[in-house]
Amino acid sequence: MASDERLARFRQAHLNPFNKSPEQPERPEGEPPAPAQQPDPPPGDPEGALDLGLAEDHFSRPVGLILASDVPQLRRAIEECKRVILALPEHSERQKDAVVRLIHLRLKLQELKDPAEDEPNIRVVLEHRFYKEKSKSVKQMCDKCSTIIWGLIQTWYTCTGCYYRCHSKCLPLVSRPCVRAQVSHQAEYQLSICPESGLDSQDYRCAECRAPISLRGVPSEARQCDYTGLYYCSSCHWNDLAVVPARAIHNWDFEPRKVSRCSMRYLALMVSRPVLKLREINPLLFNYVEELVEIRKLRQDILLMKPYFITCKEAMEARLLLQLQDRQHFVENDEMYSLQDLIDIEAGRLGCSLTEIHTLFAKHIKLDCERCQAKGFVCELCREGDVLFPFDSHTSVCADCSAVFHRDCYYDNSTTCPRCARLSLRKQSLFQDSGTEGEL
Repeated sequence: MASDERLARFRQAHLNPFNKSPEQPERPEGEPPAPAQQPDPPPGDPEGALDLGLAEDHFSRPVGLILASDVPQLRRAIEECKRVILALPEHSERQKDAVVRLIHLRLKLQELKDPAEDEPNIRVVLEHRFYKEKSKSVKQMCDKCSTIIWGLIQTWYTCTGCYYRCHSKCLPLVSRPCVRAQVSHQAEYQLSICPESGLDSQDYRCAECRAPISLRGVPSEARQCDYTGLYYCSSCHWNDLAVVPARAIHNWDFEPRKVSRCSMRYLALMVSRPVLKLREINPLLFNYVEELVEIRKLRQDILLMKPYFITCKEAMEARLLLQLQDRQHFVENDEMYSLQDLIDIEAGRLGCSLTEIHTLFAKHIKLDCERCQAKGFVCELCREGDVLFPFDSHTSVCADCSAVFHRDCYYDNSTTCPRCARLSLRKQSLFQDSGTEGEL
C-alpha cells in the first residue's frame, strides 16, 4: 500500500514539471490518499491561459523547450506570449523572461519559414551573380524592398559585381540589371547636364520598377536623378549623393547631387576608369583651371621618363613605375582622365602626390643611376652646361630626332637641328655607297 501511494504522488508531481504542487503532509497508514488539489487561476491571470513554459524553472535554461512543431502552433504561441508580456508588470523579471521566450519562438518560426540550408549559395538573376552572405551581425538595407536585412534570422544575397543586396525572398522580384555588366559593355558617361524629359515621357511611372509616381507624392513620390534626368520612386531613389561627371566637366562643379540607386552604383564603378578625353569634350577647361595645366605637364614628363625605367635594370628591380599602379593611364598617355582624377585635382590631392612621384623619378635618372645619366644629352648648339634630359623645364626637344637642347639655344638658332643634319648626311652617304657597289 505504501508503494502505491508513493507511485501516485510521483505521477502527480510529474504530470507538469512547471506546475509543482506544494508537498503534502505525511498521511497515517490506512487512510485513502487525498486527491491533488490545484487551485483554479483567477480571471485575467496571464499564466493560466496557455502554458508557454514561463515558470521560473524553465527560464533557468533560456533556450527552453519549444513544444510547437509547425508554423500555425508557433504563431499561436507567439501571439499568446505577446499577450502575456503586456499583462505582466512592466520591467519585471518575469516580463523579461517572457521577452526572451518570445525571441526564441520567433527564431524558430523563421527557421521553419526560411531554412537557410535549402538556399543555394549562388543565384544568377539579370546578369547579377548573387552569393549567399554568411555574416549575421552586419546591418544592411535591401535594395529591392528598402527594408532592413536582419542577418541573424534572414537569408540575404549580394551581387559580386555591383554589390546589389536583397533578401532571398526578394530575388525573384529584382528588376534592375547588373550595373557591372553595363560598365563592361559600354563604359561611358552621360555628358549632358540633367537631361530631363518630363514625367509624361515615363507615363508617370518609375524609370526602373515602373511603379506609379507623381510630384504630389500620390501614390508615391517622384524623385529626379541628377545624372540621368529620369524620375524614380522612393524604393529606387534613396536620395544618395554623388558627383555628376557632366557638371564637373562643363562647369567644374563637384557638389554632390541626388541620384538614383542604379546611377550611384554605376558612378561608383566608373569613377576610376579613364574614359574622359578633356581636350575633345571641353578644351577650354585648360584655360580656366591652372591645376589641369600643371597635371598635364607632370604627366608629359613622366611619359618621357618611362623609356629610361624600361631599359634600366635597377629601376625595374625597384619597381618605380608601380608608384602609379592606381593610375596606370598616367604611364600610357597624357590625354585620358578619370572622374576620380578630376575630383582629386579639385581637392588638391593629385597635384601634391604627382609632384612627389615626379621628383622621385627625376632623382633616380639624374642622380642615383649612372646608366640613366649616361643616356642624357649635351646641347649641340652651345655645347655648354650640364647634361640635359627631355623632362627638364629649361629644355626643348626636336620633334624629328628627339635631340635635347637648351630652350633659348633652340629658338635662337635659325638653322636646322644639328643632329637631323648629321643623320641626313649619313643616309646620303649610305645611299651613295650602295649605288657604287651596284655599278661594280
